[in-house]
Amino acid sequence: MTFPAGAADARSGIIELTYVRMRNTQDAMAQRTNDYLAKSYLPAVQRAGAKHVGAFSPIIGLGSPSTILLADYPDASTWEAAGRKLSEDKEAQKAYDAVYGVSSLPFLRMETMIFRGFPSVPMIEPPAAREGNRSHVFELRSYESTSPRSLARKIRMFEEGETALFRKIGMKVVFFGEALAGPNLPQLTYMLAFDDAAHRDKAWAEFVAHPEWNKMKNMPGVSDGEIVSNISNALLRPLPFSGIK
Repeated sequence: MTFPAGAADARSGIIELTYVRMRNTQDAMAQRTNDYLAKSYLPAVQRAGAKHVGAFSPIIGLGSPSTILLADYPDASTWEAAGRKLSEDKEAQKAYDAVYGVSSLPFLRMETMIFRGFPSVPMIEPPAAREGNRSHVFELRSYESTSPRSLARKIRMFEEGETALFRKIGMKVVFFGEALAGPNLPQLTYMLAFDDAAHRDKAWAEFVAHPEWNKMKNMPGVSDGEIVSNISNALLRPLPFSGIK
């Protein structure tokens, strides 16, 4: 059992990240799944109280085919109430029965992680629309820690300078969350948006070489080797029905 690292304040929202796992089949499983998500599931989630909703597919990393769903709620009570509202939503339940009432589901499984937003980024911050309705490239990164205390140190590192440096360099912060439920605890996960792959490569190169980062990472007790046990990342593209692009 692990305990939250204590990043919350009164503004911290609840962020829900769901992985919809599929497989390559001749019956177009991914298309059937995304039709259900676009037409029924995500609209119902928004009716239930989600503020921002996104849907993505992996470019690099994560299992493919899969769809990654992102939603946020102002607080835990709103998130809990959303579950009840979904069960009472007749339109959503009709679509649910049509999907789950058959012998073959359009996906293998849905796995959900729950996060608490950081004080400095309490909710999802959708990036501003790009000119010509072009979408962003998104990066999803997870940092696992050896203990709740080491996770708290990494969260503090983001809160006290690293996130601000991201913004200074031009990385577009989407969310930061401390995992409350899910695999590989204790951990934090965050998402950044970039104009394209070239923008991402340039921004990370600038970050790694920046004197502020080199000062931060060399402070006693906060090097990755001391407070981070594993880092994973994935590049994502927004699906056409995503509210975050």
